[in-house]
Amino acid sequence: MLDLVDVSLILPAFNERASIGSTIDEAFTYFRSRGIHAQIIVAADGTDGTRELVREMKSRYPDLDIIGHEARAGKGRGVREAVSLARGRVIGYADADNKVPLDDYDRIQPWLQSFPIVIGSRALELSEIQRWQPWYRRLGSRGFGHVMQAIVGVPGIGDTQCGFKFFQRDAAVHLFRLQQIDGYMFDVELLALAIRLGYPIKEVPIRWRDDADSRYSIVTGTLRNLMELVKIRTSVSRLRDCAIVERSVSTSRIE
Repeated sequence: MLDLVDVSLILPAFNERASIGSTIDEAFTYFRSRGIHAQIIVAADGTDGTRELVREMKSRYPDLDIIGHEARAGKGRGVREAVSLARGRVIGYADADNKVPLDDYDRIQPWLQSFPIVIGSRALELSEIQRWQPWYRRLGSRGFGHVMQAIVGVPGIGDTQCGFKFFQRDAAVHLFRLQQIDGYMFDVELLALAIRLGYPIKEVPIRWRDDADSRYSIVTGTLRNLMELVKIRTSVSRLRDCAIVERSVSTSRIE
C-alpha cells in the first residue's frame, strides 16, 4: 500500500545545478514550517551535474527523489514521469529556478479543499510581477495566447503557462495518464483535458519574477510549440469523440 504524504512537489529542471539546491532547501524549510509532510521529486535533464547534486542532498532529505535523462527529454515528459512516482494527496509542480516563491503555496492550499485543480496566474489583478520579462517576450506571450486559444481553446483561463500548478491526487493521476506532450505545451494540454473532462479549475494570484533565462529559442521554440498545439487539439478532439461514443453506447444499453 502506498505510503501517502501531504504534498508531492515536482521540480522539472534542465541544467539547473546553480539554483536547484537553494530551491530544494527553501521548499523543505517552507513545508516543515507549515507542518506539511512533503515529497520533492526533481525531474532533471542535462549534463551539468544537477542530478548528482540532488542525490548528494538526499542524505539530508529522505523524501527527496531524482529522475531524469542526459538528453533533453522535455518538461512535459519529466513531470509526467514524476507523477507516476508521487505519493502526495496533493501533487503539483513549480519551476526549479523559483520563479514563484514557494510560500505562495499558502495561497493555493485553501482552494484545494473545494477545487481539484488550483493554478497560479500572473493575469489576475492581485498578482505581483516582481521582475518583468523583456518587452519582446511579453509581446510574444500575448501573441501566443491568441494563437493558443484559436487552436486549442482553454476558455476562462487567463494564464496557462505559469509553472505553479497543483492537483488533488485523483485528478493528477487521471490527467497525467492521458497527457502526451513532452515539451512546454504540456500545461495547455493538461488544462484542455481538464476542461474537456469537466474538472473545475481555480486560478489564484501569485508573485512572479523573471529569471532572464535566454535558453529559449524564439524561432525553433515557437515552431515546436505550434506543432504541439496542433497535436493537443487533435488528441483532445479524439477524447471528446470517444466520450460521445461511450455515452451513446451507455444510453443504448439502458434503453
